[in-house]
Amino acid sequence: MSKILHPNAARRAAAEKQPEDERPPFGRGTVHLTSRDPKGTGRFYAQLGLRTVGLMDSLAILEMRGGTHLEIRLDPEASGGPADWDLMVEDLDATHDAWVAQDIPVSEIGKDEREIHRVFTVTDPDGNTVIVHDSHVIGIV
Repeated sequence: MSKILHPNAARRAAAEKQPEDERPPFGRGTVHLTSRDPKGTGRFYAQLGLRTVGLMDSLAILEMRGGTHLEIRLDPEASGGPADWDLMVEDLDATHDAWVAQDIPVSEIGKDEREIHRVFTVTDPDGNTVIVHDSHVIGIV
């Protein structure tokens, strides 16, 4: 008869078999946008692939890889503009092609201002533009 481990014991046993965690000790917690329609704009970001946490009339919360939350707050005067944060994807070309196929408004792929990363921009329904980079992650995220 096999021994049944308590879920916490199973997690501890699995953790003991893992190599030392080399990830940085912190990550980005939350990024923000304003919107005339947080619920609709939240649906747009869910279509891009963010995980929906909550969609309300005055606030939408979505989650990115690593646990970073995007909070979209109601502002009837929101007029869009460049976001002060960006997105990073594993396969820039495939992401761009998929979004073009879904009629998501994206720019052509080019280089960033330092000529280091390939990038394009995506524009949400409020006119916010978000830069999308190819991945430059070092190690396990």
